[in-house]
Amino acid sequence: MSAGLPTGGAPAAAPLRVVHVITGLGQGGAESVLFRLATYPGQAVEHIVVSLTDEGLYGPRLREAGVAVHALGMPRGRVTAAGFLALRRLIARARPDAVQTWMYHADLIGGLAARLAGVRAVAWGIRNSGAHLERSSRSARLVLRACALVSGWLPRAIVCAAQKAAERHAAKGYRRDRMVVIPNGYDLSRYTPDAQAGRRARAQWGLDGEAPVIGCVARWDPLKDHANLLRAVAALVRDGRDAGLRCVLIGRGMTPDNPELAALLDKLALRERVVLAGPTDDVPAAMNGLDLHVLASCAEGFPNVVAEAMACGVPCVVTDVGDAAYIVDGAGAVVPPEQPEALARGIEAALGEVAAKGRQRAGEAGRERVMALFDLARMVERYAGVWRNIAGGKA
Repeated sequence: MSAGLPTGGAPAAAPLRVVHVITGLGQGGAESVLFRLATYPGQAVEHIVVSLTDEGLYGPRLREAGVAVHALGMPRGRVTAAGFLALRRLIARARPDAVQTWMYHADLIGGLAARLAGVRAVAWGIRNSGAHLERSSRSARLVLRACALVSGWLPRAIVCAAQKAAERHAAKGYRRDRMVVIPNGYDLSRYTPDAQAGRRARAQWGLDGEAPVIGCVARWDPLKDHANLLRAVAALVRDGRDAGLRCVLIGRGMTPDNPELAALLDKLALRERVVLAGPTDDVPAAMNGLDLHVLASCAEGFPNVVAEAMACGVPCVVTDVGDAAYIVDGAGAVVPPEQPEALARGIEAALGEVAAKGRQRAGEAGRERVMALFDLARMVERYAGVWRNIAGGKA
């Protein structure tokens, strides 16, 4: 679904000014992609980033890299009149060639503010897979329906991170002829095999033995389905198929003060097997600390963590959600979602391969695939192509 939108080409001569509108700048997939896009060196684009809420994790990092950052301070999940008017004024003052929005709320709010500020070159950004939306917040469901209704006139382009996300949103009423799929890109100088970083991560987790270490980098969210992963681990331990493994959970909410997570660990008797590492600002080091990364989600778009693990040479087991199977292709194991025993078998087989080949050899094919398909330069070039297209050269 590309609607004739550009997929690359020679760099344009004239610089662009692009305002990005995003719900927040905390630790998440969309936020990390925006950070990589806005800080990529040598591009002919001036980026201005506006968070509807706060500066989160990435605000200070963007500013340190020389990107202008504005935080409007709106409450999460709510729009305030003052915040909306401030956004419209900010866009009007910036006089951008294009406005790129990220995720449902920012698509609707940022798109409307841009049009009221006189900017017609609006590109939406869809990061959600479109699956299991009934498990999303009521606010997200309502905003998605509103976006579908206005998708024919508000945005000039709708950028999806995953092909399946484009298909599902088109089925929900989004305009197909506005859609272009741009897979995420990764800085392969940062996401790279690093044994020393891996040893540091394990030391921080208190793991220094020979037992295999599996892990999952994901925030606490029903769609990430940590229960699926933990039930799979419990099944392996129960049947003596675990090889003594330890499981590290990394991300927001992966802490002992999460009552739902704590109750689940107690119910499955996994307290001694699971390390709750919490959020990290060094995902490459965390990935390098693992022998196997597991994506247990019941819904995804284009899951960054899978490609990030593969880039670090870490083998992956993924559930067949969003574009996860496309990312790993033949370089990882794919199992059905929401089936703990199937996930357990996938983990068992993958750990067997790691034990037989060594992690480095077991992860080689994955890194090679990321290098071939998901290079950051390609993603940056394709986004710039979309902005130039919708701006008509210079808006």
